[in-house]
Amino acid sequence: MIRMESINGFIFDLDGTVYLGEKALPGAVACISLLRERGKRVLFISNKPLEPRNKYAQKLTRLGIPAAPEDVINSTFVLAQYILRHHPNLTYYLIGEDCLREELRDFGINILLERYEQNSMKVIDPSGIDAVIVAFDRTLDYRKLNTAYQALKAGARFFATNADLSCPMPGGDIPDAGATLAYLESLCGRKMEILAGKPSTLMMQTASEFLGLPPNQCLLAGDRLETDMIMGQQAGFTSVLVLTGVTQRKDLVGLERQPDLVLENLGELLDYL
Repeated sequence: MIRMESINGFIFDLDGTVYLGEKALPGAVACISLLRERGKRVLFISNKPLEPRNKYAQKLTRLGIPAAPEDVINSTFVLAQYILRHHPNLTYYLIGEDCLREELRDFGINILLERYEQNSMKVIDPSGIDAVIVAFDRTLDYRKLNTAYQALKAGARFFATNADLSCPMPGGDIPDAGATLAYLESLCGRKMEILAGKPSTLMMQTASEFLGLPPNQCLLAGDRLETDMIMGQQAGFTSVLVLTGVTQRKDLVGLERQPDLVLENLGELLDYL
């Protein structure tokens, strides 16, 4: 039995949980508003490395959920903090979009720039790449894959922002970074070393630090079993699955470890507050 009165920190996934595209999902605005009225700590997390934290905050505010950049943690922020603490002097090759490249460079991280000639298969000299970062990339092409492959084959480190296989969108989910990771891991015969996003310990630690609360006072709500629920359970948080994203109720059949609570949407959480 969940004792909601003992929960003081609420962590919400964004895509498929709080909103989908440019629309807040049912009950999200009312639920988060009530939590704040009651003095609860609210934190938003996302594996999606497409926008800086201030952009996510602006979107939440636009959708009726006032937020500041400090209220949001995304996989880019977590990875950047890890790199700056442990590997600040490496040269990185990125499979990712321009916005992510610029955000990482703004942190002071050395990301190589690509300059390809038209119809050329030329790749960057892999000897100049210390580490490869894999992220969600809608501009992915063979040249990027080949450059990353050559660098990894030559011994470059292997990092990733997130490992989601797909990303929920209003018209249906689309391929995400997990498929690119699987390709490179299979091709190179090695696994990525560092995962920044859910369900990594790095994301868990960052969320816990931001909230400043013990695990038994925290709740994580999300729409994915393989990231949100696993991360919440591993961290010792109360885990709440909402069925507004990629997971359907049939996916729970036979699952060894069930979420603490399964809701159709965040609006139903109001019944437990």
